[in-house]
Amino acid sequence: MTDTIDRTILGGPVAPRSSVLRPLDPSELRIVGGFWGEQQELNATAIIGHCLTWMERIGWIGNFDRAAEGTVAEHHDGIEFVDSEVYKLLEAMAWELGRSGDPALEATYLRLVDRVAGAQEADGYLHTSFGRPGQRPRYSDLEWGHELYCFGHLFQAAVARHRTGHADTLVEVARRLADHVYVEFGPDGRDAVCGHPEVETALMELGRALDEQRYRELARILIERRGRRRLKTTLFQGSEYFLDDVPVRDAEVLRGHAVRAMYLAAGATDVAAEFGDAELLDALRTQWDNTVARRTYLTGGIGSHHQNEEFGSDFELPADRAYAETCAAIGSVMFSWRLLLQTGEAKYADLIERTLLNAVLVSPREDGRAFYYANTLHQRSQGSIPAEDEVSERAESSMRAPWFEVSCCPTNVARTLASAASYIATATDDGIQLHQFADAEIETTVASGTVRIRVESGGYPYAGTPSVSVRSDGEVEVSIRIPAWAEGARARFGEEVVPIVDGYARIRASFAAGDRILLELPMEPRLTYPDARIDALRGTVAVERGPLVLCAESADLPAGVDVDRISIDPSQPPQGTADGASAVIAIAEPQESSWPYGERPAGGSATAATTATVPLIPYHRWANRGPSTMRVFLPIAAR
Repeated sequence: MTDTIDRTILGGPVAPRSSVLRPLDPSELRIVGGFWGEQQELNATAIIGHCLTWMERIGWIGNFDRAAEGTVAEHHDGIEFVDSEVYKLLEAMAWELGRSGDPALEATYLRLVDRVAGAQEADGYLHTSFGRPGQRPRYSDLEWGHELYCFGHLFQAAVARHRTGHADTLVEVARRLADHVYVEFGPDGRDAVCGHPEVETALMELGRALDEQRYRELARILIERRGRRRLKTTLFQGSEYFLDDVPVRDAEVLRGHAVRAMYLAAGATDVAAEFGDAELLDALRTQWDNTVARRTYLTGGIGSHHQNEEFGSDFELPADRAYAETCAAIGSVMFSWRLLLQTGEAKYADLIERTLLNAVLVSPREDGRAFYYANTLHQRSQGSIPAEDEVSERAESSMRAPWFEVSCCPTNVARTLASAASYIATATDDGIQLHQFADAEIETTVASGTVRIRVESGGYPYAGTPSVSVRSDGEVEVSIRIPAWAEGARARFGEEVVPIVDGYARIRASFAAGDRILLELPMEPRLTYPDARIDALRGTVAVERGPLVLCAESADLPAGVDVDRISIDPSQPPQGTADGASAVIAIAEPQESSWPYGERPAGGSATAATTATVPLIPYHRWANRGPSTMRVFLPIAAR
């Protein structure tokens, strides 16, 4: 396989032609172990194969075979956008092949591509749910049909294949389909948009990869068309749900369906960068700021409405009703990464870390064979264990399920983990910027020559002693993000304390073999209080340690105690453990009553009877020990 790689076309998921920071391609940066190496290995050995097995078993891949044979109208498995799950799997496979070069995976990948390609029609159209005799006509249901959405995921899969060094079958399939989309929806085509944004960011990246201006221009057209209230609404899904209520550049906050909002914002950021649209970029930065400040959970998760998978109003962030869909968290990472590339501001890298470690990694079970779709921050009742061989409805914070009727999240996790190295570092003409801590090797070229970096995470995110070894041909600036939570952090280069400027420890030097920058990040547990405007969280506090949000799980409580009976006294701060914290909690005896209201404050409607010291574990690891209750925000004990 190595001999066939074209190294002149290598790149990552995002490669803007103009940006403050330059993303590194797979040949310049590799994860080589540690925490993120373990996540990528789990993805390679379990998650990708799990997704393939399920989609083969329940017929989603077989839809392409039947489309090629002309029988899919008689028998189509799954809802109208299951094509996209096959495409996200292909994207995950492509990035994983770029990482590992596994010959067996390559053979599997090529066979799957051939099956997809066999369903493409003569004019380039490719969808298994529309357009054939006995099916609905093409583009007859732009609100809910997801045709362009599916095309977008095929385009991103093709970009992954191209940027790992292969301009072969899937890339040509994508080119023919993109040509078709340009004819149908370009300047002389339909004046319309898709009900689910996704194709915008995908067209932009395909246009960059293939150097095709028409695709990039079509991405711009689709972004500008949005916000004219052209998509048909329903009683429960209005224009805001589709992000079709106001033009993108006029919005002040993200709203509506959370995944749609994030994918649209990512695509709009791509358009702003490509066409130098400063007004649009400023609008998107404002939307990011307002959404983070008012509509984001402590984990980085977004979306507080189960109905419509939507954002709530400002500060409507109830822990026990958090929807916080995994795909929305991944969309948030996509949006933040693009803003980081365009601005270089540390706050975007801070949110990427928070979201990846807490809102994304909570989805897969520890064995990589079951997933959360929605991610509550407070589980009040023990979940039921889903059957390992049955498709589940969308799991709303019970137990992780092996597969769903709408299974967008497992394949999204797979493609994100396969391409995780792309979020670690960037370059400029005179320096390297390290945004995330992972055991990694970096070798790239800047104006002064070659720079080689070895990052040792030092046990991060559980320990706070990463180190960065640097060797350079000439003078270079190395910038290392100091997380916003890391008050009192220090970076040392020899005897020198490295200054922290705008969220990064920055040192300029000609680095020789053996030169290391050592970090000391405070990892003591810290108490985090919610904004008073978050009504549902008044009188509670959360515990964080390093970049990890912690939680109390009933599996760690005394027998018979669930999390709704516990509280914490902030005057007795939690103590750090190897991978979380331990806390002294009060355990209340419930006061039974025929009416849950009274004339006096009840201090949590219970009276503290005993105390116990219990573990607080990383939120992303909860529910791996069987059915349990859990909460992130703990009531403050009455004194």
